[in-house]
Amino acid sequence: MKRVLPSLAMTLALALPGGIARAADPASTPGDGSVLPFPPTPSASIAGPTLQESKHQRRVEQSHLPEDAPNILIILLDDVGFGLPDTYGGPIHTPTLSRLANEGISYNAFHTTAICSPTRAALLTGRNHQRVGSGTIAERAVDWDGYTGVIPRTSATLAKVLGEYGYKTAAFGKWHNTPATQTTAMGPFTLWPSGEGIGFDYFYGFLAGETSQWEPRLVENFNPVEPPHDATYHLSEDLAEKAVTWLRKHRAFAPDKPFFMYWAPGAAHGPHHVFSEWADKYKGQFDDGWDALRERTFERQKALGWIPPDTQLTPRAESMPGWDSIPESQRAFQTRLMEVFAGFVEHVDVQVGKVIDELDRLGVRDNTLVFYIFGDNGSSAEGQNGTISELLAQNNIPNTLDQHLAALDQLGGLDALGGPKVDNMYHAGWAWAGGTPFQHTKLIASHFGGTRNPMAVSWPAKIAADKTPRSQFHHVNDIAPTIYEVLEITPPEVVDGFAQDPIDGVSLAYTFSDADAPGRKTKQYFDNNGSRGLYKDGWLASTFGPLTPWLTVSPGLATWDSSEDVWELYDLSKDFSQAENLADREPERLAAMKAEFLEVAEANKAFPIGAGIWLRIHPEDRIKTPYTSWQFDATTTRMPEFTAPGLGRESTHVVIDAELPEKASGVLYALGGASGGLSLYMDEGRLVYEYNMLVIERYRVASAEKIPAGAHRIEVDTTIAKPGAPALVVLSVDGAEVARTEVARTVPVAFTASETFDVGTDLGSPVSLDYFERRPFAFDGQIHAVTVQLKREPGL
Repeated sequence: MKRVLPSLAMTLALALPGGIARAADPASTPGDGSVLPFPPTPSASIAGPTLQESKHQRRVEQSHLPEDAPNILIILLDDVGFGLPDTYGGPIHTPTLSRLANEGISYNAFHTTAICSPTRAALLTGRNHQRVGSGTIAERAVDWDGYTGVIPRTSATLAKVLGEYGYKTAAFGKWHNTPATQTTAMGPFTLWPSGEGIGFDYFYGFLAGETSQWEPRLVENFNPVEPPHDATYHLSEDLAEKAVTWLRKHRAFAPDKPFFMYWAPGAAHGPHHVFSEWADKYKGQFDDGWDALRERTFERQKALGWIPPDTQLTPRAESMPGWDSIPESQRAFQTRLMEVFAGFVEHVDVQVGKVIDELDRLGVRDNTLVFYIFGDNGSSAEGQNGTISELLAQNNIPNTLDQHLAALDQLGGLDALGGPKVDNMYHAGWAWAGGTPFQHTKLIASHFGGTRNPMAVSWPAKIAADKTPRSQFHHVNDIAPTIYEVLEITPPEVVDGFAQDPIDGVSLAYTFSDADAPGRKTKQYFDNNGSRGLYKDGWLASTFGPLTPWLTVSPGLATWDSSEDVWELYDLSKDFSQAENLADREPERLAAMKAEFLEVAEANKAFPIGAGIWLRIHPEDRIKTPYTSWQFDATTTRMPEFTAPGLGRESTHVVIDAELPEKASGVLYALGGASGGLSLYMDEGRLVYEYNMLVIERYRVASAEKIPAGAHRIEVDTTIAKPGAPALVVLSVDGAEVARTEVARTVPVAFTASETFDVGTDLGSPVSLDYFERRPFAFDGQIHAVTVQLKREPGL
């Protein structure tokens, strides 16, 4: 990956530390787009000493875009694999994807990074994910340059560049590219979607990697938004409605400007939440299990011509259970999980259709270039053996299916799946089937089950409908340079004073009119959690790495040495599905590609290999707030868990000074949500503490006596020896102990991805089922102060 030599634009600039370059004289800034922002259009008027000696003439702002520049719409679904949509042979009805594919063209060799944040960073910048600091998801960021979770200003986003060229820009849905420690109401806001470092004019969605579809943690630009407590509400529908509204505002206020919209819903990432009628559409369709589903999908893919006729169906990993091993007593649970997921996917595809329909209604569909990327990685195996609490996998907490089923029985049985009281995800076997015909799943960058996603591209004005699949090898980092080529934009060398990193992607616009055009992308590396590979000239060398997503504990994770990994080699020109490992037949080629991978990885800041698993081995190094004490009051709400005190995972002492009315009720403070968290609340005068250990275990204790009205000092003392260890929780009022409980095990990393710490209320989904129907269960007294002190030893 060689850097380009400085051009005239760069030599005109004064290079400063940190990759910043500033023009020595604004008048010398070139107007060719190599330096952004563009220089201002000079006045056309003449200013003399007097009005009589002056001439007034309106300046004409220069357009930097080709005539009739298209609108751009990128749709990016989440955690859906290659073998899912019926558009291309899968079991799930995807009418909007089919419509766009039928009106345009499709790609069957398009790739992602195998994980959320990195794919999005590569998509929006046109660079490799670790080059832009995104080697892992934002919440697992560590302090090596390729893994900080910070998209650098030296790699300007599509939104930033297109905005400078006159586009109106908006993003909707999942963001997941802002450092977790920068998501509070105090910012900094630079790396928020509508912050100056990213550049969208408007954002409506959530910042974290996932959220409840029923009670999502939303922001609009920089402002928190609470969804209604309404049984008819669903996030995917909300996102479609907001996108339609924005398009209408664009028509009203800026009809002469093209738009760029990035629509990236939370679906179908866990939790799998959808109305039961959508899941019911799939009743009985998966009763014969994932092995049979995979066989059916494979045959349909071949019949449609979506995959080559000589493609081989790859086998299931030995460590993944077959359907035959699932006891009859558990099968209804497993099939319902898949029905819910299928309904969730179809539902979100229908919401995409609402946005496309609006383009038609507004008369702009013909000149809108649409990229519908079906997944930011392969299907997710993080549901492991089937779960009602998906964060168990993220926390590496051992659990049994019996625990899930027992907890589910208390929540309404199978009818609760997909609803607001659980965070269900399907068995990893369904994810594997969702990647047909490839091996493996999300989080595996060595095999196409984790990295290959279908894509449809539609642009009625310029792309003729063609059902022949585009099989040129391409990657998500190719979308930005494709857009730049279409718009005749040369990627800028300086943006906002920052010298720019080279673009890694290769435009795929050459495939728009020619399905058989020789591929132009000759090399691409992959790396995620230590699974990795190098594509070069039709060959792929790769290795699985240390992490097995469908296992709670990956054997040997802590002692893994990347230099000892066994690599595989595939000739993709003859082997579409990576079915035939040629490592033993081509040892010299494999050795050369392994060596080249290391060169490419180092150039892209991918070292140390496997940095993404560091926090799985060392949870004590998770992202921490720098504070050890806090002073809160009732104005403290929506504090993201990753920036809040570690109340459920560390030893803490909390003191609350409050004024209680008679029979006081309501939340004093809460952290987390229905999927896991803790809450201290009053209920008809009694003090209650609940620790919701990721749904499958709950620990609740209440004071024996009611606390009388008046001013009181309430204390909660929690002792936890180490991450994940048991906790002793002692409640006191006015210096006297009123209750205590032991929590058998605690959450070592996080209760949730997007829920928050709130004082005086429990916003979002409720931690406790006791007040589910009363949420947000605002406290009916006065909270003067909540003081939290971590009981860490010095230096920790």
